[in-house]
Amino acid sequence: MTTTAPGAESPSPTIRQAVRADLLAVFQIEQASFPQPWPFSAFEQFLETPGFLVAETGASDSGHDHVDRSGIVGYVVADAIPNHGTPLGHVKDLAVHPEFRSEGIGKRLLSEALTILDSQGVDSVKLEVRATNDRARSLYRSFGFEHCRTIPNYYDNGEDALVLLR
Repeated sequence: MTTTAPGAESPSPTIRQAVRADLLAVFQIEQASFPQPWPFSAFEQFLETPGFLVAETGASDSGHDHVDRSGIVGYVVADAIPNHGTPLGHVKDLAVHPEFRSEGIGKRLLSEALTILDSQGVDSVKLEVRATNDRARSLYRSFGFEHCRTIPNYYDNGEDALVLLR
């Protein structure tokens, strides 16, 4: 059963492991969120990754016209990569459907992903974020991520990426 948070109009989403049936909705959110979206096949590659999570509301009771009937309103892709004997966590992608932003869904997804990475023995977690994505940078700062370095011209439009570490 989905519950509604006090004062919220939308049901509080459930965070769960992504499955194949979620991929179209995830891909649509990716396209709506980023000027340089991942290809569909990239999400297929991470299906078995414990840190590939989705936020799901009841499909028919979301109250939002543009949300896929699946009820998927956000996702995160995070994994642990080898790093000289100690795995390094990497938050690869995080997005929330535009109609569901500022409801704490990104924060919940990131929190769950970091918990999974912690359970995999990671000491540090890194991510890349557009230098102009102030909303995402604020979220990451709230989780203790700090600017480590800048990668000039990382994105197709010439924008820099900030590498953040916690």
